[in-house]
Amino acid sequence: MNGLVPAKVFLTKGVGRHKYQLKSFEQALRQAGVAQQNLVQVSSIVPPKCKIISRVNGLKSLVPGQISYCVMARADTSEHGRLVASSIGVAIPRDGNQWGYLSEVHGHGMNRRQAEDMAEDLAAGMLGTTLGLELDPDKAWSEKEQAYKASGLFIRTTNITQTARGQKDLWTTTVALAMFLFE
Repeated sequence: MNGLVPAKVFLTKGVGRHKYQLKSFEQALRQAGVAQQNLVQVSSIVPPKCKIISRVNGLKSLVPGQISYCVMARADTSEHGRLVASSIGVAIPRDGNQWGYLSEVHGHGMNRRQAEDMAEDLAAGMLGTTLGLELDPDKAWSEKEQAYKASGLFIRTTNITQTARGQKDLWTTTVALAMFLFE
């Protein structure tokens, strides 16, 4: 049995604010375009030959109420001024018969650039070790990124990141998602 193997994936993000945490999360999902889905979180593998498509085309493929598999990063805060970040990193190998990786980063106090770099670094690191590339984990992402790309084994890395600052008397929720689609 082959099981469920996604044929496509798209990235989306959102931020929500409300006096209730659950409603803040729902608003973040709404901004991301996926609030009408029954989301099932899965781990971080992009199957071989899985095509990355645009958010617009991905959202058109969804049916309200359908069970949708995703990799999700989520961060919440009720503290005024507190920075929250959610990011999904993507690393895709050049060999289309090989699998790629997604990473989830969610945290407090990270700015957009820090979350983006960490998400791509994590995804690339997981793919790199699978492909036999071991790089110094203490090096900056910009240095490792060049080494990964120079290896010729990666086709690309990317990310989708949402950051926001908490507001007084409100919950603030950020989400970043990789949504899987089936044929």
